[in-house]
Amino acid sequence: MSLQPLLDGGLRPLVQALARRSVSATEVAQAYLDRIAVANPLLNALITVDPAATLREAALADTRLASASTTPGSGSAAAALAGVPIVHKDIFCAEGWRTTCGSRMLDNFIAPYDAGVIERFKAAGATTLARANMDEFAMGSSNEHSWYGPVRNPWDLQRVPGGSSGGSAACVAAGLAPAATGTDTGGSIRQPAAWCGVSGIKPTYGRVSRYGMIAYASSLDQGGAFARSADDLALLLDVMSGHDVRDSTSVAREDAPFSASVGRDVRGLRVGIPREWFGTGLSAGVGAAVKAALAQLQALGCELVDVSLPASSHAIPAYYVIAPAEASSNLSRFDGVRFGHRTADYHDLNELYERSRAEGFGAEVKRRILIGSYVLSHGYYDAYYLQAQKVRRLIANDFALAFESCDLIAGPVTPESAFMLGSNSSDPTSMYLADIYTIPVNLAGLPALSVPAGFDAGLPVGLQLVGPWWQEGRLLQVADAYQRSTDWHLQRPAALKGEGA
Repeated sequence: MSLQPLLDGGLRPLVQALARRSVSATEVAQAYLDRIAVANPLLNALITVDPAATLREAALADTRLASASTTPGSGSAAAALAGVPIVHKDIFCAEGWRTTCGSRMLDNFIAPYDAGVIERFKAAGATTLARANMDEFAMGSSNEHSWYGPVRNPWDLQRVPGGSSGGSAACVAAGLAPAATGTDTGGSIRQPAAWCGVSGIKPTYGRVSRYGMIAYASSLDQGGAFARSADDLALLLDVMSGHDVRDSTSVAREDAPFSASVGRDVRGLRVGIPREWFGTGLSAGVGAAVKAALAQLQALGCELVDVSLPASSHAIPAYYVIAPAEASSNLSRFDGVRFGHRTADYHDLNELYERSRAEGFGAEVKRRILIGSYVLSHGYYDAYYLQAQKVRRLIANDFALAFESCDLIAGPVTPESAFMLGSNSSDPTSMYLADIYTIPVNLAGLPALSVPAGFDAGLPVGLQLVGPWWQEGRLLQVADAYQRSTDWHLQRPAALKGEGA
């Protein structure tokens, strides 16, 4: 029996087939590993693939599935994602797996424990398929800043997939995994989801545990997920979410399962359209696709409402003060002494620190550490860091005011579609501008997602939905309704047609 229709059909049919025992977890894992063997050399989407470890986990899942199916009524039901293989961004510590964060600094680091997110997926019965390539320490908007080389976009191998979670997005887009985890500090899930033509969600800050997630900017980082559809994202978020006492930023909440949000009517919901997101800088092709998506929401019964987010224009400068400041502190732990890369040539402790960090960190990471150290230094803290935090509050206030007149906000994810590899490498400012519509959401700590919404010259375009705090269910409800009336999320990239099928 060909597994291709099942592997390309989304999470829910796969979960159901595994629970019925019509296919085994080992067969599914092997089929994805076969695809990876063919396509990953072209995409460079994965850093670590360990077939033996994956198949061991799959065999264990098969044992548990068999036990659940042969003891009906005993309470031994199959776990939510039993036997489903998941690719994890290489920023989540996973016991026994190399966890590099895309950096030479951690090239030899084997995690001694599981991150909170990994624990939750294991408890749900999922297996680890591989570790996804990423921008070094999650710093980047193109996935070109990895020690292991750039990831390539499955829709055009000469273009970037977006970053920093580009490896995860590319895997799902290319059919190398049914789902993948990611992190979003300034758009690092939504932007690659948009450019790779998949669905991706960044939950409310505090919704998903950051324990064991290697920190870039602690007040902004949030774990999330990629999949084909909003329905799939709801299943993943049900697993990932929950309070973790080991994470001081984790929030304890009792919410209905997110999977209960899909399949519901959206008539009467008010969708805010920020006028600042449709001005100068938005490319004609992306703008046209997003406006068509908004018209579709209107056809489904949503009411489009004009809103304003005036402080959003200051989001990028504020972000590139706050995030580097936090990074300069978080990355000080990588000193060549306790773990990670250590230089082979040093004469004293200071030289050990200097050479280890100079050799271990890439150019973009060094740039942000230097910026962060500068804005926190004596005489500049008040002038830069404190002012950036005030702007952050203004941005959050803008969203709060906008949500008084609408239930959610919709607009573009990025101002343009995926650019060519290397085209912005010498111009960091142009690279940073790719996140102009996503960064405000992180500064405010809001939930947001991206779903496929059309094409611009053959390249995917994403529709961004942003909700009030803790309203992921509403976002998934609208995204699911949109996807039930369109087929953009069902499109597959032609660049890898026939590879790994």
